[in-house]
Amino acid sequence: MINKDVFRDISYGMYLVSTKDEKNVGCITNTLIQITSENPIIAISLNKNNETNRVITNTNKFAVSVLSEDTDQEIIKTFGYSSSRDINKFENIEYEEINNLPVIVKNVSSYLICDVINKIDCNTHDLFIGQVKETVKVSNNSPMTYKYYHEVRKGTSPKNAPTFQEVKHEDAYRCTICGYIYDNAKEEVRFEDLPDDWKCPTCGVGKDMFEKITN
Repeated sequence: MINKDVFRDISYGMYLVSTKDEKNVGCITNTLIQITSENPIIAISLNKNNETNRVITNTNKFAVSVLSEDTDQEIIKTFGYSSSRDINKFENIEYEEINNLPVIVKNVSSYLICDVINKIDCNTHDLFIGQVKETVKVSNNSPMTYKYYHEVRKGTSPKNAPTFQEVKHEDAYRCTICGYIYDNAKEEVRFEDLPDDWKCPTCGVGKDMFEKITN
């Protein structure tokens, strides 16, 4: 028997993984672990459908920006809920070119530059094992935890995330882009009565991109 509530007791952070081949690509992951301290090695998990996964597989290089609690929501929206296949995520985002990789350095806690030394097939996801080549402490801002993202930012896991879980609601609407849940039982205004120009607080799309949850 698998009780998926147990997985919610595991701590996660919020990380922006970036790399490049012909173009800059990147995505958000909440799954990063430190494997070793001496000669440091880390591991990240990326969905096989992610364009970032494809490019890292081809180039064997990636950067990780550790997002902080004051990271702009626009960064989370852009890198968490859209595909690098469809848009240039870096077009309107401030970044620096470091070791030939695009790295987000504004409103983050730190960043790491890594070379891939192994890739492990984990069914729907790939686990990239990275040899850390460089680390920089950017600020003393508190790193954003996934708990903070859920409870304070009211963010949700997109379907490609390793931690995605389907949640049942009796009277609610789900954003088809980012998965944000508007639960009528918890809000002062019913979804149906929200103004036409209301936007999803997580990804910014309109009401027309929401669907009623049917259990």
